[in-house]
Amino acid sequence: MTAVSDQKLTRLDEYMAEQAVTELWFLRPANVAWLAGGNSTVDRAADIGVAALGYDGDAVRALTSNNEADRFREEELPPAVPIETFDWHESSLEKAVAQESADRASADVPTVPGVAPVDASQLRLPFTEHDRQILEQAGRATADAVETVARAVSPGDTERAVAGRLRDELWERGLESPVVLVGGAERSQRHRHFTPTNEPLGEYALLTVVAVDRGVNVAVTRTVDFDAPAWLRERHDDASRVAATAVAATRDAATVDDGTVGDVFAEIQRAYAAVGWDDEWRRHHQGGAIGFESREWTATPSADTPVETPAPYAWNPTVQGAKAEDTVLVSSAGVDAVTDTGSWPTKTYEAVGRDLRVDLPTPLSR
Repeated sequence: MTAVSDQKLTRLDEYMAEQAVTELWFLRPANVAWLAGGNSTVDRAADIGVAALGYDGDAVRALTSNNEADRFREEELPPAVPIETFDWHESSLEKAVAQESADRASADVPTVPGVAPVDASQLRLPFTEHDRQILEQAGRATADAVETVARAVSPGDTERAVAGRLRDELWERGLESPVVLVGGAERSQRHRHFTPTNEPLGEYALLTVVAVDRGVNVAVTRTVDFDAPAWLRERHDDASRVAATAVAATRDAATVDDGTVGDVFAEIQRAYAAVGWDDEWRRHHQGGAIGFESREWTATPSADTPVETPAPYAWNPTVQGAKAEDTVLVSSAGVDAVTDTGSWPTKTYEAVGRDLRVDLPTPLSR
């Protein structure tokens, strides 16, 4: 476990000065993980974790209930972060933060009594070098887990059984799995979010996951072709050209002062039209920045969010039963597909109207 990054503390100092607050509290697990690397999630259905981090411009401190303190001290936080406690039976995390907070404090949730809420999501991008290291490790591990399962599945396997194998492979690699989707040939043509059922895979299958390592999210999709119609590869190629265009547009938007998410989305729309699928972008979201959430933001046509680097992006264009999705790190050094294991078949795709060629996965023939 590393100490709290000076780069992140500097980012907090600037943000607190802009917001005119004296103290900032993080209760949401994504923000706790971003700041100090700890996992504060016990109940996955809860919006907040079991511990909070506070920063007053001088130091970071943790606050949790007495029954969680030892575990946090031993397993979740850097040694330099002190832990304050409250008795679990006398208070809640929100009330304890309210009691401990300074005047003009803010929190990343609206449920702390007397403490003003703020949206702290903008703090998580761009990535620091430590974040990038986690991302690269998680990217390879996630793709390896998905590809391991994909090589072993059969047409008669049910979507639900394959989803179970995916979760097992991810867990074996130390990865959480908040999103596991498996679509067989029939359902993946009808639904863009193919939540697993007891239907058999049939002629082909799409395997999609979002995995988490130390708070960092990674998204990947792989396609397995058992005996699919010829149109599957044609549509996969079209979706992959849109994905390559999205990556190129992201890279280019980050190099200009006023490059926005809306600019990238406009290029995605043009790419769909260029490959003959003008309205496909309307049928599913196209992805966006990924990081300490499954998407830090999801791109829309009118979004004016700036495009930042270094940062990871997961674009996921779909074309009627086909889908392309990988996680790429876009930085001043270029584009790095962190979910490329080097052991899955790939093809070079040229971005539409952009000077970029990207090697992306193709369906695996079985």
